[in-house]
Amino acid sequence: MIKETYAIGDNVQKFCPACDEQFGHIVKSLTKAGLVSRVKCSKCGLTGAYKPSAKAVKIQELAGKTGDPYATTRTYRAGQIIAHPTFGTGEVMTVFNTRTIDVLFADRVRRLVHSRI
Repeated sequence: MIKETYAIGDNVQKFCPACDEQFGHIVKSLTKAGLVSRVKCSKCGLTGAYKPSAKAVKIQELAGKTGDPYATTRTYRAGQIIAHPTFGTGEVMTVFNTRTIDVLFADRVRRLVHSRI
């Protein structure tokens, strides 16, 4: 896993329950290990604990990996890393009815086709 270092005053993405949306938060405090512990919403001012989402952790892990080039004619399986020419590196999350797959990219999950001849 890639460990990012932050300083007090840096901006991190976190879901804000008061604003009910994913929004930028300002780092207010760090642990002794240098990890973010408390953040403040830059929109509403709510202060709370920071824990990166599972999706954010997965995206950080994907950042350093390279995968097989994506092609509609290839067949993919869940857990496989692919390199898409437009969306970048992603991980196959779900295989649907052997013709479509859900792939987690840095920006969002996208549904792609595969196994086309």
